[in-house]
Amino acid sequence: MSIKQWPDQQRPREKLLHQGPSSLSDSELVAIFLRIGRPGVSAVEMAQQLINHFDGLRGLLEADQTTFCDMPGLGPAKYAQLQAVMEMARRHLADQLTKDTVLENPQAVKDFLFAKLRHKKHEVFAALLLDQQHRLIIFHEVSQGSIASASVYPRQLVQLAMHYNAAAMIVAHNHPSGVAEPSSADRAVTSRIDQALQLIEVRLLDHLVIGDGQAVSFAERGWL
Repeated sequence: MSIKQWPDQQRPREKLLHQGPSSLSDSELVAIFLRIGRPGVSAVEMAQQLINHFDGLRGLLEADQTTFCDMPGLGPAKYAQLQAVMEMARRHLADQLTKDTVLENPQAVKDFLFAKLRHKKHEVFAALLLDQQHRLIIFHEVSQGSIASASVYPRQLVQLAMHYNAAAMIVAHNHPSGVAEPSSADRAVTSRIDQALQLIEVRLLDHLVIGDGQAVSFAERGWL
């Protein structure tokens, strides 16, 4: 039976309009994105097959172009649409931080950093440069590689702060393993960064470690 033959309250698009997007399952959300299925396979069934194949919604969303386009019913046009949707979501989250002080909306900071860093296959160290009202000036990827390999230097962050005339900063990095627990190297480099920024009167508000569905905040743990 095609989706058009389903009762209105069960169709993904109608369900979203009447009950809101949070009422939909992962496969229903993907089905709306797909719009149509394949011969003999509804869009919802196709969506669930894709989710199963990629071992979850995250795997589907983060698939590279070649892997994504190799799947039946997908192709470059769908890949481009998906990337556009994800980039719009990232820009929307960034826009929130340019209008609201990050201290008033800490969850928005975590959501933004999840969108920016969680999908990275390697470790990325980044900084959010903030103005005097603690609103976002710019997000900047500082370096790639492991913190344990000393790929992050406090002077880089000092230079960034001075270049953008920042009054405060939040630093963050991802753990590709998915485990967000900070290492001893994470704590050591954070201490050095904090000391360096104090010399130019820039406040380090937090260091967030981004894992798979979890973010550990140094500030919340009382380490800053």
